[in-house]
Amino acid sequence: MTLIGMLHHREDPQRVRRAYAYSAVAKAEGIPFFYFTPGKVNMENRTINGKIYENGNWQEKKFPFPDVIYNASYPLTDKAEIIVDFLSEIIPFTSHSVGDKSYVNKLIKKGEMFAQYLIPSMDLIDANRFMQMVRHYPKVIMKPVSGNQGKGIIFIEKEGNDKYRVNETGDISIYTKQELVEFTSRKIQEQKYLAQQFISCQIKSGQVYDFRLHVQKNGEGKWVITSIYPRIGTVGSIAPNIGSGGYTGYLDIFLQKEFDDSWYNIKKTLEYFAINFSNHFDSLYDDVSLDELGIDVGIDENQKLWLFEVNWRPGAPIIFNCELDVARNTVQYAKYLAENSQRNVNE
Repeated sequence: MTLIGMLHHREDPQRVRRAYAYSAVAKAEGIPFFYFTPGKVNMENRTINGKIYENGNWQEKKFPFPDVIYNASYPLTDKAEIIVDFLSEIIPFTSHSVGDKSYVNKLIKKGEMFAQYLIPSMDLIDANRFMQMVRHYPKVIMKPVSGNQGKGIIFIEKEGNDKYRVNETGDISIYTKQELVEFTSRKIQEQKYLAQQFISCQIKSGQVYDFRLHVQKNGEGKWVITSIYPRIGTVGSIAPNIGSGGYTGYLDIFLQKEFDDSWYNIKKTLEYFAINFSNHFDSLYDDVSLDELGIDVGIDENQKLWLFEVNWRPGAPIIFNCELDVARNTVQYAKYLAENSQRNVNE
């Protein structure tokens, strides 16, 4: 019988909201499941002092190494990283990073099949080269290569001759060309950025929005849609980030309101894109198999679909309370992964 271990850096599973949901789903599926941290791993004896949820409490017990590990977070210390690396060499992990924004864009471009959906972009390593993009496109954004949740995005818009309007997290500045060059130079010394043409995806009220396509692999190792939902930014914002005051809603209601008679076709387009892109994107990684993606797309005024980002470990959408749906897919996929990894070893 498959034994699943959930690996997390937090000592107390009660501080990890997902832990109970995964434990409950595993129990319902009849699959043994325990929670553990890197510090509880005995590499010599190949045992783990993990925690199992029983009788209303998390109780510590000794377990053998699991058949598969749901690696739910990064190791935070060098010692923990050594342990995690050791485990990953001998036990299949469910989750694997897709890489940063720049790497993902290059991979999709190289894969060709979905390159048409990419937004024109460049690695921001030279301020003067960046100015060529600013001259070519009236609106440009700068994204931290390793950023998430819309943090650190900078919006640049040309405003008259030799004037540029810069929106940095709500702080507006007007720069000359030289001042913009100096500003950009400072920024790229602080961290790596990706520069992109700004694609306008707005609802009828003028607020920006996008769609999150949340997909996972199921118990057959196939991609399925967990949820698709719109994310709407606050008035005046440049990104529909829920963490900064944005909000979400139900897909059908949103589409009917914003796209009138085209709503059903757009819904089917989003569903088709979610599965077919995931299959293709997964195939671009030679050494790992991906398990879960948060694909952010937008549809412009011409109803052209644009791919904004591909996220790893996207988390469950707040509105649907579907932690159990996410957990069910993960637990069933973990079982599938363990069984197929064992079959490959036997063969």
